[in-house]
Amino acid sequence: MASTRWSRRRARKAVQRGLTRFDVRLRSACPGIGFTARITATVLTEPPYPSPVEEITGAVRTTLRDAASKVSKMCDPADLASARDACGQHLARVRQLPTDPPVEFTAKLTLDLLPDDRAAVAALLAAQRRQAVTDILRRQKTDALALELADPAALLARWIERDNTDWSQLPRFADEANTIAEVFARHRPEDERSVEHEAVEVLREFLASFPDHTQKRMLYTLLAAGMDSAHRPHHAAKAQALVNGHAPAERGAES
Repeated sequence: MASTRWSRRRARKAVQRGLTRFDVRLRSACPGIGFTARITATVLTEPPYPSPVEEITGAVRTTLRDAASKVSKMCDPADLASARDACGQHLARVRQLPTDPPVEFTAKLTLDLLPDDRAAVAALLAAQRRQAVTDILRRQKTDALALELADPAALLARWIERDNTDWSQLPRFADEANTIAEVFARHRPEDERSVEHEAVEVLREFLASFPDHTQKRMLYTLLAAGMDSAHRPHHAAKAQALVNGHAPAERGAES
């Protein structure tokens, strides 16, 4: 009996020695940048084990490496704290080896970045910041230019300001300015790409499809009546004022 108890204790210690602080290189969500992890596993099942100690420890290490890799490759190396939490929580789960009987184990890990990986993360973040600034400036320029050229008069002014303008082409270009301006008018900045802005565009196109002043007057009158029925008197006042071709004064609209 004493010999059996001693052999079990010896087997348990041998397993723990094989699972204490083994290092793993893990991929991150950024190609070329990885984590370095130190894992310590704890076998919960008491001896005797269904396989030799070397097979048990090897299988546990392989399982934990695979488990850590599945999580780490979805982690951002620039957010090391979140990566530590995600990988740590995942490895802390109780797992089983498919042996008979099964061997249960759990683990904890420490996660970090090697100096080269830290330098790569810093370089990546700097490049992302530069690209973000470039993208923002480009969008601002595009939005401002589209807003300006949505006005046919502004489009004509741009055309006239060109060097070597052929003034004989002005009548033809003036006829085309409205069509070209319509194309620019369809552009919407990102902060205006909502359902409400799309609804405004649909309403604008609908109203523009009735060129006759009498028709427009009737449409604006109906619009004002609908707003008034919806208990929006200030909006109804603005719509009613459009019938006469001008916007209502803000003070009068709010009263």
